[in-house]
Amino acid sequence: LPTEVRINVTGMGWNLFRRSTGVKVAPLVIPMEHPGQIKKIVGSTLPSFFANQLEGLDINFILTDTLHISIEHKLQRWVKLHLDSPSILFKKGYAMSSEANISPDSIFIEGPISLLNALPRQISLKLAQRKIDRDFDEDVEVRFLNQELIDRNPPTVTVRFKVDKLIEVVDSVNLKIINQPASSRLYFQEKQWPCVYAIPERQMKEFNADSVYAVMDLKDFKRGEKKVLPVLHGLPPFAHIVKTDSVIVKL
Repeated sequence: LPTEVRINVTGMGWNLFRRSTGVKVAPLVIPMEHPGQIKKIVGSTLPSFFANQLEGLDINFILTDTLHISIEHKLQRWVKLHLDSPSILFKKGYAMSSEANISPDSIFIEGPISLLNALPRQISLKLAQRKIDRDFDEDVEVRFLNQELIDRNPPTVTVRFKVDKLIEVVDSVNLKIINQPASSRLYFQEKQWPCVYAIPERQMKEFNADSVYAVMDLKDFKRGEKKVLPVLHGLPPFAHIVKTDSVIVKL
């Protein structure tokens, strides 16, 4: 809403000083019968509203040309929260090693109907912290556009997840072919696929490198030569692929 109106008035010095400084002065009131239908108020219509509210002052003219307002029906709803994991800035060599826990995982919001309807059903939480290298357990503010017009209950939630140092593993894994076209002969030199992946340090004791293999899917592959990027399988949760290469396949 507009916070002020510029008015040219005539009056005694103390009345002018008191009004201009806002000392013990009630705000000017503009009544509106149907506020949701009004988008602007022309300045020339304001003297009739203000005449009885400016005691000891006479209005000469209104300097403010137009007051622009936007009043809508109020809406209330719940929104689900989730952590925007790809945007988290970890210290080099560290990464998340557990699912994120958000408490509470939903908040109640209240505000103008157009703003709330424009929000997604699920709000992403972004962390301001950088170079994270230890388990995370902190309060995070729920933020979104125009949030100064929207009440959030609660405005902050607690986010927890584990963080671990990553151990890089240089490996060469077996290649598995699926969906090879019938009556076709497959030519490729690689029987083993070199790759580099990183495992959270806490998982290294239980990790078995023999469980890792690569799958090369030839579905919809026509005759000729093509580069195919295999998909790595058998890695533990929260492992990261560091480096891979495509495989040249001939049919």
